[in-house]
Amino acid sequence: MPGYTETEERKIIIALKAGDELAFRKVFDLHFHKLYAFCFRFLKNKQHAEEIVNDALLNVWTNRNRIDEERTILPYLYTITRRLALNALRDIATSQKAMDELWFNIERLSNETEELVLLNDLMQFTESAVIHLPAQQQLVFRMSRYEGLNYDEIAELLNLSRNTVKNHLVAALKTLRTRFNESDAAYFLLLSVVLLK
Repeated sequence: MPGYTETEERKIIIALKAGDELAFRKVFDLHFHKLYAFCFRFLKNKQHAEEIVNDALLNVWTNRNRIDEERTILPYLYTITRRLALNALRDIATSQKAMDELWFNIERLSNETEELVLLNDLMQFTESAVIHLPAQQQLVFRMSRYEGLNYDEIAELLNLSRNTVKNHLVAALKTLRTRFNESDAAYFLLLSVVLLK
């Protein structure tokens, strides 16, 4: 821990494991901002990032008996925070709210009633196509197109290589293009502009 020697850090961890709230407070104060910055990079939401980090640190306190006092605690904290952030992203990616926000942004670009009807149909058609993708492709597609994450961010959150993430996204887009090519040409044109670029 910054400002502490290895021996001092080990003493703090041992005290934390023994239920010392002051030791927990030291760990909290030292690492909260680093964990928050790490989490915010992925969630892009201050409140969500704070909640995730608070949950991660509470998890450390609740499961303090599992901490290995022979190792530094920061990698352990990052692992918990990453897992909780990934869970949050999965929830967001599958939530109706994410879909609603995506299509709200698209609809703002158009005032034409006919186009709005087309966009609504496209939304339903797109979702029906996306849910038939393999689970990993579906998750990568949603994180990329609905959450705006890049290959590196998705790779870090899913604990995959950047190349694997790229391959999943390429495969997902190829499948979706095929589905849209088999449907109305207007749908495909809109999807190409909005999601498959």
